[in-house]
Amino acid sequence: MHIHGGDIYTYQGMLDFSANINPLGLPEAVVQAAAKGAALSAAYPDTQCRALRQALAQTEGPGWLQPDNIICGNGAADLIFMLALAAKPRRALLLAPGFHEYEQALRAVGCQISYYYLPEAEGFQLDVARLLAQMQAEKPDMLFLCNPNNPTGLALPQPELQPLAERCRQTGALLVLDECFNEFLDEPAAYTLKPLLPANQQLFILKAFTKLYAMPGLRLGFGLCTNAALLAQMEACAQPWRVSTPAQLAGLAALQETAYVAQAQALVQQERAFLLTELNKLGLQTYNSMANYLFFRAPQAPKLAEACRSQQPGVLIRDCSNYVGLEPGYFRVAVRTRLENEQLLQALAAGLQEVSA
Repeated sequence: MHIHGGDIYTYQGMLDFSANINPLGLPEAVVQAAAKGAALSAAYPDTQCRALRQALAQTEGPGWLQPDNIICGNGAADLIFMLALAAKPRRALLLAPGFHEYEQALRAVGCQISYYYLPEAEGFQLDVARLLAQMQAEKPDMLFLCNPNNPTGLALPQPELQPLAERCRQTGALLVLDECFNEFLDEPAAYTLKPLLPANQQLFILKAFTKLYAMPGLRLGFGLCTNAALLAQMEACAQPWRVSTPAQLAGLAALQETAYVAQAQALVQQERAFLLTELNKLGLQTYNSMANYLFFRAPQAPKLAEACRSQQPGVLIRDCSNYVGLEPGYFRVAVRTRLENEQLLQALAAGLQEVSA
């Protein structure tokens, strides 16, 4: 079974900090658009997502990005599996800890996987020179990077990532850069590799509506790439009606929500700083996340997630012990509104006391 955050079906009625979703919730205009899509669902959806890809081209790369450079899927996870099926890599390199779906998709196609372990002694920071040396030794066909990383929340700016993209361009390896949390950074433009796409066909940027627009239940992700052959291969191994009409219309409406995004960015910036301070006051080891979630360690409380669920109200936090490279005692929490964050802190304080007792 897949272990993720957001399991509100097993743990009903709890405050969910285990999934990293925009704390403002689903925009009303997106709800209305999805409802309109449901009313139109007696017909098959547009298999080419034409209107959505046209709008994404104007949003993501006005003036240079074309709809043909965009592929849409049933969430980012769908595109990860499509990439693995299309590229069929023999060897892939992943960061650990990192998002599990990369490994799952690669193993499904029989790919051999190796790991670059992010050292806790260095705050889980990625050392690009060391990663390049490992690539030189192992010669992977595919490299997955999440920027900011999940679960640590740490990100590298564009100049530090450029050598990785250039190495992949020169060697023919495919760099899959997951930027699903990019817009929650304080300066998103400084951390994206989108400007490198026109000159680098070995770069695939993965994005989604899931987190930014709080619509994980609608399942809508997209990829940016200038490698026409790779995109054609992905289409050839994917099912045609993977993006529903409600999801396509919801995506079009979401792209108009610029004020909503700006409000969410300001809220996350403020509340992330508040939560970091308060988590440190509780004696937890934090790692200076830059995203809309915080990664921390409580080595004395490996059962902290269970203890938080037992509080009133019950609170869900993400137990990260199933990430490669981590052990029990590591956790991740989303950044939400001040009232919700205060409830989280109360649950954590009570949970730590319960575990220690």
